[in-house]
Amino acid sequence: MSWLSVSNVSLQEKESFALQEVSFTQQQFQKLAIAGETGAGKSTLLQIVAGLIQPTAGEIRFEGERVRGPVEKLVPGHPGIAYLSQHFELPKFLRVEQVLRYANTFRIEDANMFYEVCRISHLAGRQTNQLSGGERQRIALARLLLTSPKLLLLDEPFSNLDRMHKHILKSVIEDIGTKLGITCLLISHDPTDTLSWADTILVLKGGQLVQQGPPEQIYRQPVDEYTASLFGDYNLITGPPVTAFTKLAGSKRKPKSKQLLIRPEAFQLNVATGGQTGTVRAVRFYGSYSELDVELLGTSVTVKTSEAGFEAGSEVRVSLSNAGVWFV
Repeated sequence: MSWLSVSNVSLQEKESFALQEVSFTQQQFQKLAIAGETGAGKSTLLQIVAGLIQPTAGEIRFEGERVRGPVEKLVPGHPGIAYLSQHFELPKFLRVEQVLRYANTFRIEDANMFYEVCRISHLAGRQTNQLSGGERQRIALARLLLTSPKLLLLDEPFSNLDRMHKHILKSVIEDIGTKLGITCLLISHDPTDTLSWADTILVLKGGQLVQQGPPEQIYRQPVDEYTASLFGDYNLITGPPVTAFTKLAGSKRKPKSKQLLIRPEAFQLNVATGGQTGTVRAVRFYGSYSELDVELLGTSVTVKTSEAGFEAGSEVRVSLSNAGVWFV
């Protein structure tokens, strides 16, 4: 039996569906992420799982018990499931230690463990209106952990965070799972945040589940261009060049369609043997890698490389890995 089971969940709003027959399962300690464009239904689905929105159809079960929506309960929510909204609020003009003390039911020693995991122990004497956005979020998270959840639902936890605070929060979420034994399900407006964290990714499009699987499969074998675009850059090859690029990749497959998607890092430059000659049209430096526009086989492609020394107008020898190529 699945620990969390979402079965054929739909939500109809007026004449359209915000969600339509979405089904998935999550096992305890499995790291699950939901990806999709703005308006795909991610937050709505998370709130339905939390018991905060009533679905039009379908059922959610957590540890064998049905999760009831707000129409069926006086106080919305489900025991063991905690939901952190991206629009969380903290009491104003209180010290952090006051906010946490009012929420705490644990011994001081046990509560301190939560504060250490959330990296907020040093903030106890500060007032909530003197905190950065990242610090406020980690305090809201610690306050939620004091309710002893088994499943933690995180709605856009990385939004509006700078690089430093995003890195800290990623470490916090990792420790919540490994040190506290709490299972997490999260969504992100930037799905690339989920690739290195999740065991399984669900992709939503227009309220429907279009693909689910491990991160590498989602990235390397997307079912369509929409899914490919969520997780990184790609080249769309159309028309006659499709056959030439298929051969360059060493694939013996006949093109199934007139469109080919290629990740920029699938190209290798200045190979010793084989490949095709291309012309560099532009170079953009991003620190750990450079991005090149290369005229190749009658079309322009974007190439990512960690090598240096390329200049606009120079010729390069280009090969292509079949692993980064797929038809749509």
